[in-house]
Amino acid sequence: METRIFTGFMNHPSDFSELEAAMTRHEIDPFRIVAILGKTEGNGGRNDFSRDLAVEKSRHVLAAYWHQEPAVIEDNVLLSFSGGTEGVTTPHYRVFETQGSFPSTPLYEPRLAIGRGRTRHFRPDEVGTMTMVEETAHTIRTIMEKARIDPHDVHFVHVKGAIPYEWPPTSPRNSMAYSRGASALGVALALGEVNSQDLSDDVILQDFALYSRCASTSSKPGLPYSDIMVLGNSPWWNGNLVIAHTVMQDILDAQSVISLFEGLGISSSQLCQGDITKRIHGVFAKAEADPRHNIRGYRHTMLSDDDIDDTRYARCVVSSILAAITGNPAVYVSTRAEHHGPLGGGPVAVILSIS
Repeated sequence: METRIFTGFMNHPSDFSELEAAMTRHEIDPFRIVAILGKTEGNGGRNDFSRDLAVEKSRHVLAAYWHQEPAVIEDNVLLSFSGGTEGVTTPHYRVFETQGSFPSTPLYEPRLAIGRGRTRHFRPDEVGTMTMVEETAHTIRTIMEKARIDPHDVHFVHVKGAIPYEWPPTSPRNSMAYSRGASALGVALALGEVNSQDLSDDVILQDFALYSRCASTSSKPGLPYSDIMVLGNSPWWNGNLVIAHTVMQDILDAQSVISLFEGLGISSSQLCQGDITKRIHGVFAKAEADPRHNIRGYRHTMLSDDDIDDTRYARCVVSSILAAITGNPAVYVSTRAEHHGPLGGGPVAVILSIS
């Protein structure tokens, strides 16, 4: 089995012409696409319709090849778009495709592996509770088993978290923040990053010493289930791609990212060189403005600026740092990082081709 990644660039949020061209040239098999993750140029807020526009257009593009109604596409493909390309981030999307089948015996060198699955439907009163944490963890364990990925070899778990419709609202935890936080702790539980005895309803969005180093969770109002993609390395997969991760300790922690590349055999002096930049097939990060209003002892104003939302500041800073390190502005930075790394920091995952 092999994971392949195609990167397409967008002139506007509904521009999937590069994906259409690649499928027309038979470079991508639309029936083997597992997920599409992208960055759109909206504001990243609740009224950011660029994300829905990208989902709707990508549905129709795939439906035309599948000869299916667009509504059924997401039964087979995870479509997730993060709004906000502040700074130098270029609007883009990564298409994850599988080829082949599992070998009869494991290979010597592990390579990038992918799995995808869904939780059951949640009730509004279950969002942001241990029920959501445990169901998320259960689904991730099932995905890892089917994809033949060991929990210790997982480096990135993307969760499009559930927020079932409820009107009038009666469940205070049925919100984007609680959905993200419970989903992240579900990732941490599945990967053994936290102990089950340390978890309860009371710690969600309260005890931020509990977190995942591999989670990347968002939330989708109106979504009754959580849609999950797991990326790791496995000897049951071949190809030339590998994935690794680190955690930025704060929004300025470029050194952790540089050290991640050094662990992959790429020195700081090699970064940004053309041949290295071409080997990078994805950089995915979570970030936030430190809620303690300071960075390394210096006061910041990201949370008190009424002109610019703090999420836009955070995306701009982290995406610029990652683009400067890699020489590639096609970086995926998502904000609001409840239980994602330490306060003010967040996980970073990198997919690289082996030379």
